[in-house]
Amino acid sequence: MPDDPFAALRGHYLQHLHELRGFAVSTAAQHDSTLRDFLGRAVLPNRTLRTLGATDVENYIRLKSREVTRQTLQHVIAHLRAFLRYCEDRGDITPGLHCIDTPRTYRAELPPRALDWKLVPKLVNSVDRHSRTGWRDHTVLHLMAYYGLRASEVAALTLSSINWESRTLHVQQRKTRSVLALPLADRTINLLRRYLRCGRSGSDCPALFLRARSPAGPLTHYGVVDIFCTRAKLSGLPITNSSSYALRHAFAMRLLDRGVGTKAIGDILGHRSLESTCVYLRLDIAMLRSVALQVPTLPNSRRLP
Repeated sequence: MPDDPFAALRGHYLQHLHELRGFAVSTAAQHDSTLRDFLGRAVLPNRTLRTLGATDVENYIRLKSREVTRQTLQHVIAHLRAFLRYCEDRGDITPGLHCIDTPRTYRAELPPRALDWKLVPKLVNSVDRHSRTGWRDHTVLHLMAYYGLRASEVAALTLSSINWESRTLHVQQRKTRSVLALPLADRTINLLRRYLRCGRSGSDCPALFLRARSPAGPLTHYGVVDIFCTRAKLSGLPITNSSSYALRHAFAMRLLDRGVGTKAIGDILGHRSLESTCVYLRLDIAMLRSVALQVPTLPNSRRLP
């Protein structure tokens, strides 16, 4: 394969994202993926960034809009804006190319991603626990389903996150940068003990959940997401086009169905505002039907001619 003519530029830009903007490695990798695609499609062979024009950027975005959702396209455009502004500051491109309109999205335009709760216990119990990996995956899904944990929160759990005396789980919430103490049910306590005995190797790594393959180390956020996708597929259940967040949404809907208030649900989920919680709960059709008023009718009403 020919050498990447923009490898040096991308390398400098990634260093800029790490050192000056403080981006995480995973975030910078997402930017780099967009840039590889953009530079490979928009900047054809025998051309340079100096010849890049607004039409080239528009054509790329038009092409990309046919391949991804509007929500994903927003991220793509954000990546391009930052990169083009960086190149403009260096004098590598024509000024003004970073001024790109972004597609409009609305927070409540998509329905909630909650699974039907009847499927959730079936999914968790479908995991074969005759191996260490099975015990790990079963425990991961249990915590996500019955405690509403995000994939990143599960990956951040350590052995010290469990307080056996107070029977609580201390969760580091990345979005709110706070620690949430969740009371553990007897079933969860027994499951965690069984997992530590049967599903976790004698590693000195402090992480609660470890990778099953080399290199050894803590399970990552992407590893937790992959566990959900893999186990959902192997379960044979009608779970399609669902992400790991579907368990978190199902957990919130279950609490609402049991009469828990919206504020309490938001506190458990670690939300800063009620608006965030309402996104999870806005499509409880059964509840809407129970509070709906009948259409009033007029006595002795007659049809108009």
